[in-house]
Amino acid sequence: MIRVIIVDDEPYCCDALSILLERYCPQVEVTGRFHSAAEALEPIRQQRPQLLFLDIEMPRMNGFELLEKIKDISFELIFTTSYDQYAIKAIRFSALDYLLKPIDREELINSLQKVEQRLRSPLPQQIDLLFEKLQHPAHVFSKIAIPTMEGLQMVAVASIIHCASDSNYTILTLKDQPRVIASRTLKEIEELLEEYSFLRVHHSSVVNLNEVSKYVRGEGGYLVMSDGSAVNVSRSRKEGLLRRLQHHRS
Repeated sequence: MIRVIIVDDEPYCCDALSILLERYCPQVEVTGRFHSAAEALEPIRQQRPQLLFLDIEMPRMNGFELLEKIKDISFELIFTTSYDQYAIKAIRFSALDYLLKPIDREELINSLQKVEQRLRSPLPQQIDLLFEKLQHPAHVFSKIAIPTMEGLQMVAVASIIHCASDSNYTILTLKDQPRVIASRTLKEIEELLEEYSFLRVHHSSVVNLNEVSKYVRGEGGYLVMSDGSAVNVSRSRKEGLLRRLQHHRS
Protein backbone atom coordinates (compact mmCIF):
# COMPACT_ATOMS: atom_id res chain seq x y z
CA MET A 1 0.00 0.00 0.00
CA ILE A 2 1.14 3.53 -0.80
CA ARG A 3 0.79 5.73 2.29
CA VAL A 4 -0.73 9.07 1.28
CA ILE A 5 -1.27 12.45 2.92
CA ILE A 6 -3.57 15.06 1.34
CA VAL A 7 -3.07 18.77 2.01
CA ASP A 8 -5.71 21.16 0.66
CA ASP A 9 -7.34 24.16 2.34
CA GLU A 10 -10.69 23.39 0.68
CA PRO A 11 -12.40 20.54 2.58
CA TYR A 12 -14.57 19.52 -0.37
CA CYS A 13 -11.45 19.08 -2.51
CA CYS A 14 -9.97 16.79 0.17
CA ASP A 15 -13.22 14.84 0.26
CA ALA A 16 -13.46 14.53 -3.53
CA LEU A 17 -9.86 13.32 -3.87
CA SER A 18 -10.29 10.85 -1.00
CA ILE A 19 -13.38 9.38 -2.64
CA LEU A 20 -11.61 8.99 -6.00
CA LEU A 21 -8.66 7.29 -4.34
CA GLU A 22 -10.88 4.94 -2.37
CA ARG A 23 -12.93 3.96 -5.42
CA TYR A 24 -10.29 3.71 -8.12
CA CYS A 25 -6.87 3.39 -6.48
CA PRO A 26 -6.92 0.36 -4.14
CA GLN A 27 -3.13 0.46 -3.83
CA VAL A 28 -3.42 3.71 -1.81
CA GLU A 29 -4.05 4.26 1.90
CA VAL A 30 -4.88 7.83 2.97
CA THR A 31 -3.24 8.25 6.38
CA GLY A 32 -3.92 11.96 6.83
CA ARG A 33 -5.95 14.89 5.46
CA PHE A 34 -5.09 18.45 6.41
CA HIS A 35 -6.63 21.80 5.51
CA SER A 36 -3.57 23.99 6.00
CA ALA A 37 0.14 23.68 5.35
CA ALA A 38 0.99 24.59 8.94
CA GLU A 39 -1.30 21.84 10.26
CA ALA A 40 0.27 19.27 7.92
CA LEU A 41 3.94 20.08 8.53
CA GLU A 42 4.58 18.01 11.67
CA PRO A 43 2.47 14.98 10.64
CA ILE A 44 4.40 14.84 7.34
CA ARG A 45 7.69 14.80 9.25
CA GLN A 46 6.46 12.14 11.69
CA GLN A 47 4.42 9.86 9.42
CA ARG A 48 6.86 9.93 6.50
CA PRO A 49 4.27 9.31 3.77
CA GLN A 50 5.26 7.77 0.47
CA LEU A 51 3.13 10.24 -1.48
CA LEU A 52 1.89 13.76 -0.80
CA PHE A 53 -1.01 15.35 -2.67
CA LEU A 54 -0.32 19.04 -2.19
CA ASP A 55 -2.43 22.07 -3.05
CA ILE A 56 -0.35 25.03 -4.22
CA GLU A 57 -2.48 28.05 -3.35
CA MET A 58 -3.29 28.07 0.36
CA PRO A 59 -3.56 31.01 2.79
CA ARG A 60 -0.68 31.93 5.13
CA MET A 61 1.61 29.15 3.84
CA ASN A 62 1.37 27.82 0.28
CA GLY A 63 2.48 24.42 -0.96
CA PHE A 64 5.92 25.55 -2.07
CA GLU A 65 6.59 27.21 1.30
CA LEU A 66 5.59 23.97 3.04
CA LEU A 67 8.14 22.03 0.98
CA GLU A 68 10.86 24.53 1.83
CA LYS A 69 10.34 23.75 5.52
CA ILE A 70 10.79 20.00 5.03
CA LYS A 71 14.51 19.28 4.89
CA ASP A 72 14.39 15.57 4.09
CA ILE A 73 11.95 15.09 1.21
CA SER A 74 11.82 11.34 0.67
CA PHE A 75 8.24 11.10 -0.61
CA GLU A 76 6.66 11.32 -4.04
CA LEU A 77 4.72 14.47 -4.79
CA ILE A 78 1.65 15.33 -6.87
CA PHE A 79 0.53 18.95 -6.88
CA THR A 80 -3.19 19.70 -7.05
CA THR A 81 -4.02 23.13 -8.41
CA SER A 82 -6.29 25.36 -10.39
CA TYR A 83 -4.62 26.61 -13.56
CA ASP A 84 -1.52 28.66 -12.80
CA GLN A 85 0.74 28.94 -15.81
CA TYR A 86 3.74 30.22 -13.84
CA ALA A 87 3.67 27.41 -11.28
CA ILE A 88 2.81 24.68 -13.78
CA LYS A 89 5.74 25.59 -16.02
CA ALA A 90 8.11 25.16 -13.06
CA ILE A 91 6.46 21.85 -12.11
CA ARG A 92 6.78 20.51 -15.67
CA PHE A 93 10.41 21.63 -15.85
CA SER A 94 11.28 19.60 -12.76
CA ALA A 95 9.37 16.54 -14.07
CA LEU A 96 7.04 16.55 -11.09
CA ASP A 97 3.37 15.70 -11.48
CA TYR A 98 0.31 17.90 -11.08
CA LEU A 99 -3.43 17.47 -11.38
CA LEU A 100 -5.77 20.29 -12.35
CA LYS A 101 -8.93 20.78 -10.32
CA PRO A 102 -11.50 19.38 -10.57
CA ILE A 103 -9.42 16.21 -10.60
CA ASP A 104 -10.19 13.81 -13.43
CA ARG A 105 -10.42 10.13 -12.54
CA GLU A 106 -8.30 8.88 -15.46
CA GLU A 107 -5.61 11.51 -14.90
CA LEU A 108 -5.46 10.53 -11.23
CA ILE A 109 -5.07 6.85 -12.10
CA ASN A 110 -2.31 7.65 -14.62
CA SER A 111 -0.47 9.78 -12.07
CA LEU A 112 -0.62 6.97 -9.50
CA GLN A 113 0.79 4.53 -12.06
CA LYS A 114 3.74 6.87 -12.62
CA VAL A 115 4.27 7.14 -8.86
CA GLU A 116 4.39 3.36 -8.55
CA GLN A 117 7.03 3.19 -11.29
CA ARG A 118 9.37 5.71 -9.70
CA LEU A 119 8.92 5.39 -5.93
CA ARG A 120 12.67 4.88 -5.60
CA SER A 121 13.67 7.84 -7.79
CA PRO A 122 15.85 10.65 -6.39
CA LEU A 123 13.07 13.16 -5.72
CA PRO A 124 15.21 15.80 -3.91
CA GLN A 125 16.95 16.63 -7.21
CA GLN A 126 13.56 17.38 -8.74
CA ILE A 127 12.63 19.60 -5.80
CA ASP A 128 15.88 21.53 -6.27
CA LEU A 129 15.01 22.04 -9.94
CA LEU A 130 11.50 23.15 -9.01
CA PHE A 131 12.68 25.86 -6.64
CA GLU A 132 15.41 26.99 -9.01
CA LYS A 133 12.86 27.43 -11.79
CA LEU A 134 10.39 29.20 -9.48
CA GLN A 135 13.07 31.63 -8.36
CA HIS A 136 14.43 32.23 -11.87
CA PRO A 137 11.47 31.68 -14.25
CA ALA A 138 13.09 33.51 -17.18
CA HIS A 139 16.42 31.71 -16.88
CA VAL A 140 17.17 29.13 -19.59
CA PHE A 141 18.74 26.07 -18.00
CA SER A 142 21.20 23.81 -19.81
CA LYS A 143 19.64 20.57 -18.58
CA ILE A 144 16.10 19.31 -18.08
CA ALA A 145 14.72 16.44 -16.02
CA ILE A 146 13.28 13.61 -18.13
CA PRO A 147 11.21 10.92 -16.38
CA THR A 148 11.81 7.41 -17.73
CA MET A 149 10.64 3.94 -16.74
CA GLU A 150 13.90 3.52 -14.78
CA GLY A 151 13.69 6.83 -12.94
CA LEU A 152 14.79 10.37 -13.67
CA GLN A 153 17.44 11.27 -16.23
CA MET A 154 19.07 14.67 -16.60
CA VAL A 155 19.46 15.52 -20.29
CA ALA A 156 21.42 18.41 -21.78
CA VAL A 157 18.99 20.36 -23.97
CA ALA A 158 21.68 21.01 -26.60
CA SER A 159 22.22 17.25 -27.00
CA ILE A 160 18.64 16.61 -28.16
CA ILE A 161 18.37 16.25 -31.96
CA HIS A 162 14.70 15.44 -32.25
CA CYS A 163 11.79 13.90 -30.34
CA ALA A 164 9.33 11.38 -31.74
CA SER A 165 5.96 10.31 -30.38
CA ASP A 166 5.45 6.67 -29.41
CA SER A 167 1.91 6.53 -28.03
CA ASN A 168 2.11 7.81 -24.44
CA TYR A 169 5.91 7.85 -24.56
CA THR A 170 8.44 10.02 -26.40
CA ILE A 171 11.72 8.87 -27.93
CA LEU A 172 14.51 11.44 -27.61
CA THR A 173 17.34 11.08 -30.15
CA LEU A 174 20.56 12.50 -28.69
CA LYS A 175 24.01 13.35 -30.02
CA ASP A 176 26.48 10.49 -29.55
CA GLN A 177 24.35 8.97 -26.79
CA PRO A 178 21.75 6.21 -26.55
CA ARG A 179 18.17 7.26 -27.15
CA VAL A 180 16.07 8.12 -24.12
CA ILE A 181 12.49 6.89 -23.84
CA ALA A 182 10.57 9.44 -21.79
CA SER A 183 7.42 8.39 -19.95
CA ARG A 184 5.73 11.58 -21.14
CA THR A 185 3.68 12.37 -24.25
CA LEU A 186 5.20 14.41 -27.07
CA LYS A 187 2.92 17.31 -26.13
CA GLU A 188 4.34 17.33 -22.60
CA ILE A 189 7.92 17.21 -23.91
CA GLU A 190 7.13 19.98 -26.40
CA GLU A 191 5.86 22.20 -23.57
CA LEU A 192 8.99 21.43 -21.57
CA LEU A 193 11.17 22.59 -24.49
CA GLU A 194 9.13 25.64 -25.51
CA GLU A 195 11.73 28.07 -24.11
CA TYR A 196 14.41 26.56 -26.34
CA SER A 197 14.93 26.32 -30.11
CA PHE A 198 12.51 23.46 -30.70
CA LEU A 199 9.56 23.27 -33.07
CA ARG A 200 6.75 20.78 -33.73
CA VAL A 201 7.01 19.97 -37.45
CA HIS A 202 4.66 17.00 -37.55
CA HIS A 203 2.01 15.56 -35.25
CA SER A 204 4.61 12.96 -34.22
CA SER A 205 7.85 15.00 -34.29
CA VAL A 206 9.55 17.91 -32.53
CA VAL A 207 12.98 18.99 -33.78
CA ASN A 208 15.89 21.03 -32.47
CA LEU A 209 16.28 23.82 -35.03
CA ASN A 210 19.98 24.04 -34.19
CA GLU A 211 20.39 20.46 -35.46
CA VAL A 212 18.66 20.90 -38.84
CA SER A 213 21.12 20.32 -41.70
CA LYS A 214 18.72 21.00 -44.56
CA TYR A 215 15.10 21.12 -45.63
CA VAL A 216 14.07 19.08 -48.69
CA ARG A 217 11.04 20.43 -50.53
CA GLY A 218 7.88 18.44 -51.11
CA GLU A 219 4.19 18.59 -50.30
CA GLY A 220 5.27 18.89 -46.72
CA GLY A 221 8.88 18.05 -47.34
CA TYR A 222 11.29 16.67 -44.79
CA LEU A 223 14.24 17.73 -42.69
CA VAL A 224 17.67 16.16 -42.67
CA MET A 225 19.05 16.36 -39.15
CA SER A 226 22.67 16.56 -38.02
CA ASP A 227 22.81 12.80 -37.41
CA GLY A 228 21.62 12.09 -40.97
CA SER A 229 18.10 11.10 -39.94
CA ALA A 230 15.08 12.36 -41.89
CA VAL A 231 12.05 13.91 -40.18
CA ASN A 232 8.84 14.41 -42.13
CA VAL A 233 7.19 17.84 -42.14
CA SER A 234 3.41 18.01 -42.28
CA ARG A 235 1.90 20.24 -44.97
CA SER A 236 0.08 22.35 -42.38
CA ARG A 237 3.31 23.10 -40.51
CA LYS A 238 5.54 23.75 -43.52
CA GLU A 239 5.15 27.55 -43.71
CA GLY A 240 5.67 28.00 -39.99
CA LEU A 241 8.81 25.89 -40.17
CA LEU A 242 10.28 27.86 -43.08
CA ARG A 243 9.62 31.14 -41.27
CA ARG A 244 11.32 29.85 -38.14
CA LEU A 245 14.29 28.50 -40.10
CA GLN A 246 14.79 31.81 -41.93
CA HIS A 247 14.56 33.75 -38.68
CA HIS A 248 16.76 31.20 -36.89
CA ARG A 249 19.51 31.42 -39.51
CA SER A 250 19.44 35.23 -39.82
